[in-house]
Amino acid sequence: MKKSIILLSFMLAGMSLMAQNSDKKTSAADSLLNSMSGGEATGPMMIFKSSRLVLSQSTETIKKNNFNFLVIHRFGDFAGKNGGGKLYYGLDDVADVYIGFEYGLTDNLNIDMGRSTIGGLADLELKYAVLHQANGGSPFAITLLGETGLRPYGKDFPKASDRFSYFGQVLIAHSFSPGNVLQIAPSFVRNNTPIPFVVDNDLDFFALNATLRLKLSRHAGFIVDYAHSFSSFQHTQGNGFSGPLGFGFEMETGGHVFTLNVTNARAVNEINYLSGTQSSYGRGQYRLGFTISRMFDFNGHKKDKKETKEGNN
Repeated sequence: MKKSIILLSFMLAGMSLMAQNSDKKTSAADSLLNSMSGGEATGPMMIFKSSRLVLSQSTETIKKNNFNFLVIHRFGDFAGKNGGGKLYYGLDDVADVYIGFEYGLTDNLNIDMGRSTIGGLADLELKYAVLHQANGGSPFAITLLGETGLRPYGKDFPKASDRFSYFGQVLIAHSFSPGNVLQIAPSFVRNNTPIPFVVDNDLDFFALNATLRLKLSRHAGFIVDYAHSFSSFQHTQGNGFSGPLGFGFEMETGGHVFTLNVTNARAVNEINYLSGTQSSYGRGQYRLGFTISRMFDFNGHKKDKKETKEGNN
């Protein structure tokens, strides 16, 4: 019941945003900032600042020949028996670290790779933007995501195929006004070996993510991110699983996007946190974390050389 109320609150918040902004005019500066078409009044909109939020990814893709380097860090428990002052409120401990990159094969198709410390999970991912929200066009952005995960280490895998997991997701987002976005993402997880390795744990299950981003300024925003697993095993009384819930402050600084967050999820990767979140805010098992995204643009070098050559002539 509690988890249903959380999901419902995202929908009500989104409806409230739409009502509040129905009579407001979008400023020329905000329209320019959110346009992907170089300042035109119509065309695709960039509705998120980054490809990564707190728990979820966003509908945004990295543009062609751009390279996005990511460092995502989760500290230890802030409170509870494994936190508090003796561990500097979790800063002396590490729950998970994800290091990866995203590369734009085209403007709408990315290939992503990364590795998490939890389980040594290495992932390979394709992300494809099917539809962009556009001024005078589609009211929604839709992106497809497919991921394969491999756990190369450990002894609980009799066969090589047991080390693999798979993840699929449809990201659907709508910007009610510049910087204010609601996103939902139905997902499917498949583990060839139960994660965690517990008898009768589900090998595959569906899940639903819901994310709300609220604009604080032109370069900053507040994010609420929640995930609900529909695994029947996780909802068995006494199993100790919790719904991942995170809160984040996002700030854009030039080529960097920095997000400071708090979440009860120890894991960064979707496969891991949807399969095995057993931390609870009520037990003090929440933690500080951050995401650093640094973009490198490999476009235009040949053009710059050509223009320099022509200028010398």
